[in-house]
Amino acid sequence: MAEVTVAARPEAGGPGRRPYEPARGRAGRLCEGLRGYRLIVGMWIRSTMAYRTSFLLATFGNAAITVLDFVAITIMFSHVDALGGFTLPETALLYGACSASLGLADLLLGNTDRVGARIRDGSLDTMLVRPVPLLAQVAADRFALRRLGRIAQGLGVLGWALSELDVDWTPGKVLLVPVMVVAGAGIFGGVLVAGAAFQFVAGDAAEVQNSFTYGGCTMLQYPPTVFARELLRGVTFVVPLAFVNWLPALYVLGRPDPLGLPGWVAFLSPLVAFAVFLPASLAWRAGVRSYRSTGS
Repeated sequence: MAEVTVAARPEAGGPGRRPYEPARGRAGRLCEGLRGYRLIVGMWIRSTMAYRTSFLLATFGNAAITVLDFVAITIMFSHVDALGGFTLPETALLYGACSASLGLADLLLGNTDRVGARIRDGSLDTMLVRPVPLLAQVAADRFALRRLGRIAQGLGVLGWALSELDVDWTPGKVLLVPVMVVAGAGIFGGVLVAGAAFQFVAGDAAEVQNSFTYGGCTMLQYPPTVFARELLRGVTFVVPLAFVNWLPALYVLGRPDPLGLPGWVAFLSPLVAFAVFLPASLAWRAGVRSYRSTGS
C-alpha cells in the first residue's frame, strides 16, 4: 500500500489567488483550519435550511429523544426524596450542564467518530489531498444542525434547575455556570479528537469513543456521591470528566467534594479542557502521519 504524504497537496492557486503555503506556523495553520471549517459548515447549513420543515422536525425529534433521559430521572425521584443526598433540582443541574456540554461538543466535533469508516472506504484519501487541514474537514463534514436540539434541551433543564435551587449566589458562582458548560464542551471535544486519533490504530473504535462521551455523560448526570471512590478518582485524575460538571456544580451548590479536593479546583475546568485537547491534537497529528492509504 502506498503511503499518502503532504506532497500530494496542491502547491499553487489560480489567477489572482495566493498559492497554498503548507508551512505558515501554528497560528497560520489554526486560522486556515478555522476558515476551512467555517466554509464547510456554512455549506452544510445552507443545504440543511433548504428543507426547513425537515430541519425543524429533526431538531425537535433530537430534543425529544434526549428528554427521555431526564424523564427517567424524574420518575426515579417520584419514589425517593433524594439520591445520594441530592434533590431533583440539584441532579437536574448536573444533568443540564452535562447534556448541554456534550451537545455543543457533538455539534462541533461529533463527526470525528466517522474516521474509522473513512479509513475503511478510502474516502479519507480524498480529504488528504485538499488544501484544508484534515481535522477541520472531518469535524465539519455532514455538519448536523439538528444537534441543536440536545443543546436546547440541556440548557432548558439547566435553567429550570437554577430557578428551583436556593443558592447563595456570588460573582464567582454566577461566572462558573457558563464556564462549566463551555469548558465541559472543550473536555468532551478533546475526548472526541483523542478517540478519532485512536481509530488510526484500531481501524474502527467509534464505540470505544462513544463509551467515554455518551457513556461518560450518562454517568455525570447522576450525583458523584452514588459512585465508588475508585471510580471518582479515575474520572478526576485519569480521564478528567469530573471537571465537566461534578466539581463546578459542587462548588455552586456549596457541597464538599467526596475526594476532599479544595473548592478552587472547580475553576480549573478551562485549564483541564486545554490539558485534554493538547495531547489529543498531538495524537491526531501522529495518527495522520502514520496513516497509509487504502490504495483504492
